[in-house]
Amino acid sequence: MSLMADEIVRFSSLLRIAFNLLTGRDYLKRKKFREKKKLISVALPFSDIVYGFPDLVPVFPIRTHVFKMHKYLQYLGSGANIFGWKNVSNFLGFLKNLGIGDINKIIDEIIDNVIDAVNEKYNEMYDIGIENGIPSDFCYGIKSLYGMHVSKGKNYDAILNYTIRCSAWNKYHESLKTINNTSKQIWIDIPPRNVGDALELLVNNLYDGISELEKISGNTYDSNILRNHFKVANEIRRSYKSILYEISTSDFYPCNPATFSEILVILNNSFQDYNSNAIRYRDNMTALVHEIKERIRNKIGMDVSNMPRILITPMFGGWEPKTHEIIYELGGRALYADWDVLLLLEDIPIEKISDPVEAYAHYLMNATTNGIGCDNNTLTDSYFRIAEKLNVDGLIFIQLFGCHSVSNCYPMLKEKIRRELEIPSMALTFNKIGENVEQVKTRLGAFMEMFR
Repeated sequence: MSLMADEIVRFSSLLRIAFNLLTGRDYLKRKKFREKKKLISVALPFSDIVYGFPDLVPVFPIRTHVFKMHKYLQYLGSGANIFGWKNVSNFLGFLKNLGIGDINKIIDEIIDNVIDAVNEKYNEMYDIGIENGIPSDFCYGIKSLYGMHVSKGKNYDAILNYTIRCSAWNKYHESLKTINNTSKQIWIDIPPRNVGDALELLVNNLYDGISELEKISGNTYDSNILRNHFKVANEIRRSYKSILYEISTSDFYPCNPATFSEILVILNNSFQDYNSNAIRYRDNMTALVHEIKERIRNKIGMDVSNMPRILITPMFGGWEPKTHEIIYELGGRALYADWDVLLLLEDIPIEKISDPVEAYAHYLMNATTNGIGCDNNTLTDSYFRIAEKLNVDGLIFIQLFGCHSVSNCYPMLKEKIRRELEIPSMALTFNKIGENVEQVKTRLGAFMEMFR
């Protein structure tokens, strides 16, 4: 039985986010073929400037693939179109309360599908990347992204690339040129340090990227459209941070900790392109925060005051999804905060800077200089900062096979965590989802013993 099913069905907003994540292919096909809009491939949370064009749609490439969706989840989507998601969610909760075995089993299967479908697709894309000759020394995330473009690259009108600290990431973008069905690539270089004329250079680079997007769109960039989008994007970020810092640090959760971890995973995946509809995503995020706080006000949920908070990071390049379930079974609660580690949940300073492109340049420069960093000291400080903000009791660092830019900062981070926060940490090596789960469980068991 799913650890998450009993509670997750109560959050109609989360059902909407998960449904929109898994049904992206149908939504994007409608946008492309019926509405004649252009699809722009994006990776990591770098979709924002695409929203400056009403006829361009950003898409995190895994969402153009077909997921093994439970038939009842499809029925729920059809029912929601008629009755609304909140009524569907309330009905599911009512059915769960009845305790009817077959109905319980169906709902558990639906939630398990939402949880597992994306990870199964990641593994499938990883295998495609390997089969098509991507270098073996790339990490899991890059191999999977390569596989996504091998299989579906012909569907994108362009690929928007941002160069960042990771040299392998930049080489990966270059490698896309070797794919026969790849799309036009648009490059935006982010200077590694905010020194000299770096900010001015980034502004120019962004405008160059916008000029390329204008060629794809056929329409002229509208600063008012982008400015309005940034206001929506900032609302999304504030809701996300409210969940991270108001809820995850509290002593009472609106659900069990495994459910809460799964909420953070779904948000991590869907935030990268806002499920290709920022306004819809903003509304769902706002509703999710409201639903969570309403449950807490009514004392519906679980006292977690005696459960240690464990930060698991980084997960964006690949991690074992069973980790948070294992930690819950061992008496802890797992937290994921990758996008704020990289400072990608900070506001785009549109209220202070009138030119939206310049405002976005400030946002990107801050993330690059102080979040992602250009050296191990800065990156180490980023992980430390989030561990301190979340007041965690322990940290688990994911060391990716093939990662030469992020994973090698762990020795420095481990020493800083031990010396300044006086909390334990451990490293888990990762190559592919589903490999060595028993070994992970054994190591986590030894780690969690320190909190007993």
